[in-house]
Amino acid sequence: MSAPTVIVLAGQRAGVVNPLAERAGVSHKCLVPVGGKPLILHVIDVLARLSPRPEVLVSVEPEAHGELAVLLADYVQDGLPIAFVASARNLAQSVLIAAQGCPGPIVVTTADNVLLTAASIERVLAELKQSQAVACMASEAAVKAVHPEAQRNFYKFRDGGYANCNLYGLAGPAALGAIQVFREGGQFQKNPKRLITAFGPINMLLVRMGWVTLQGAMKLASRRFGLTFRALVFGDGSAAVDVDNERTYAIAEMVLNRRTSAG
Repeated sequence: MSAPTVIVLAGQRAGVVNPLAERAGVSHKCLVPVGGKPLILHVIDVLARLSPRPEVLVSVEPEAHGELAVLLADYVQDGLPIAFVASARNLAQSVLIAAQGCPGPIVVTTADNVLLTAASIERVLAELKQSQAVACMASEAAVKAVHPEAQRNFYKFRDGGYANCNLYGLAGPAALGAIQVFREGGQFQKNPKRLITAFGPINMLLVRMGWVTLQGAMKLASRRFGLTFRALVFGDGSAAVDVDNERTYAIAEMVLNRRTSAG
């Protein structure tokens, strides 16, 4: 397997001022400091520790390229290949644009995924040796063990509730059809119609009725897209905590402080 490409989604919705960025006095949420450094640096730090080192593609609006290039210059000088690509109006298009010409494997994450670990990415890459598309999840119990308010919405399956970890894997160009899952811009929990568009009404009825397990839903998705989908379930619920708002900012900072104290 060749060295992976990691796409870091750092863009923001056009015309929308992110409250966290506004509070911090920065242009983009990915620049908001937490635990002593901007959100995106927590993610890049993890990528720099991978072996072999991946090619990193940061998907963000062109007006932010210059500022981020300065912020990430030390990593580039240290040998981590980082390039910038223009983000699109939705997650699906942003990934498709960034993934053009990438042979795979491809890992997709977000710049606010500050609790990301190298071990999580390595698990995704290992799974991509036998699956074409991977979605990372954490159980409701594991997430709430981190903090009762770490997540408020969970996908419900026959074997329990799960939260999205904002970490995905694609084996190569043939798996890009899985990006249709994001075609409606993500945030499925806030808009069930987007799930129906992505997975089809029959499949979603089975899920809504609680008749399938998480892995059973992945099999339905496999048939829907003609790909081998697999869910990776992480035992550490912090994998499902990203920085979306003041509540999750505080929880992520708490976990980062715990990790620092633990050495």
